[in-house]
Amino acid sequence: MLSQFRAEAPHHITLANLNFSFAKDVYPVGRLDADSEGLLLLSNNKKLNAQLLHPKRKKPKTYWVQVEGIPDEKKLQSLRKGVAIRIKGKTHQTQPCKAELLDPPPILPERNPPIRVRKSIPDCWLSITLTEGKNRQIRRMCAAVGFPVLRLVRSSIAGFVFDEGALAGLQPGDVREVKDEDLV
Repeated sequence: MLSQFRAEAPHHITLANLNFSFAKDVYPVGRLDADSEGLLLLSNNKKLNAQLLHPKRKKPKTYWVQVEGIPDEKKLQSLRKGVAIRIKGKTHQTQPCKAELLDPPPILPERNPPIRVRKSIPDCWLSITLTEGKNRQIRRMCAAVGFPVLRLVRSSIAGFVFDEGALAGLQPGDVREVKDEDLV
């Protein structure tokens, strides 16, 4: 599903396809690419949107990342310090981040379509927390240290967490409305 309301092609599935009646002034706070899953906030609260989207207010976003192979401490340290990635032909040095092996792996619904699994190559899950958000950044960072991404799931945005509190139990395509007075 694309994290937008308008389809760019007839075969695209978008937020407009969800079984929920959104107000006209609601829009996504940030984006997920078509190959990524997880938490997406939609809001018509202009103050909240400004707080979460303003480039100078670096709000943390955490992702669960299934990668091919098992990174050692040296590779994890490279991710933590920041790596050079290419975006639109230019080199970008990523900001320091948090990167840890995630054990046990998260319990998630099956992905549709399923990920590619190679029996001869082990895989593992990482938890990566960023305060920046370049295009396909996590995929590029993991590739830069030699670990292609198989599955990418955003688990939290600035304190909104996929696996706790008001967001527990959400399945792909589920929508949970949170009122302004429920926000901390």
